[in-house]
Amino acid sequence: MGGDNAPAAVVEGAVLAAREYEIKVLLVGQQEVVKETLRNFDLGKGSIEVIPASQVVLMDGSPTEAVRRKRDSSIAVAARLLKNRDADAMVSAGNTGAALATTRSLLGKLKGLARPAIAAVIPNAVDVTILLDVGANAGGCKSEHLLQFAIMGEVYAKDLMGKENPRIGLLSIGEEKSKGSATTLGAFPLLMQSKINFVGNVEGKDIVNGTVDVVVCDGFVGNAILKFAEGMSEMILQLIRAELSRGKLSKLGMLLAEPALRKFKKRVDYTEYGGAPLLGINGACIIGHGKSNAIAIKNAVRVASEFVSHKVNNHIEQNLQIMNKQDS
Repeated sequence: MGGDNAPAAVVEGAVLAAREYEIKVLLVGQQEVVKETLRNFDLGKGSIEVIPASQVVLMDGSPTEAVRRKRDSSIAVAARLLKNRDADAMVSAGNTGAALATTRSLLGKLKGLARPAIAAVIPNAVDVTILLDVGANAGGCKSEHLLQFAIMGEVYAKDLMGKENPRIGLLSIGEEKSKGSATTLGAFPLLMQSKINFVGNVEGKDIVNGTVDVVVCDGFVGNAILKFAEGMSEMILQLIRAELSRGKLSKLGMLLAEPALRKFKKRVDYTEYGGAPLLGINGACIIGHGKSNAIAIKNAVRVASEFVSHKVNNHIEQNLQIMNKQDS
């Protein structure tokens, strides 16, 4: 029931995922509404079950209220399915704060972890960069938290992106280790002493030039960067199309450039990457964009399936355990 285009886009995306990936999808929400929407799509050989949830958390709803007063919301019911092992993973394109608060309350954190983090995949000049945190921690991050974000980002880059020895960068205002906030200054030596492939401080430009695989920052900064990146890619496409549509020669140029534009749009389109994993929660939870369409939902389900099959949480706990032993 979550997201700007729910339930139609969510239901359609679930149908596409069930058909293409041959996995069973549980659609959690107001039963009659979901079933009525489901009738509009051809399920084929896909397997879908509707799980009733009487309440809905609105996009601007309070996360605290979602936990305390909406215990039969779709996000709460989905989290309990995961807790009771009636589901292997969950996907939500709804209220991110409510998803974070509900999963933390019902599922808890991985052993040895202080704070979870949301990891976003951002296209760069070579392939992609993983940026975290992008919104789970809007304030109060400590240096130790950034080290744990780096460990989780490293595992995610290895397991789902196929990076054998991912390069980890600490986002700062300069490459020199003497630059940055008190938190980043404290995180630098911790990252240097760890066994991850830490390349040092990086700047905003490094997120998109392909020199690093994982960039670590607090959730306030990360969320601002993510929203800026989304707006910038949309603006570039609009400007290119506007310029190419002026005059007959420009329109001809647009026709010739259309295949390249489609490839560019696909590279920067968030729907291709599905959703952002909520790393550190004791379960597999994928956060979708609020504007997710059916393709984004389908790909978010794919990411959720891959997260489970690659045992990402197990690997994160193992790496955290190794780090904690080194500290003790």
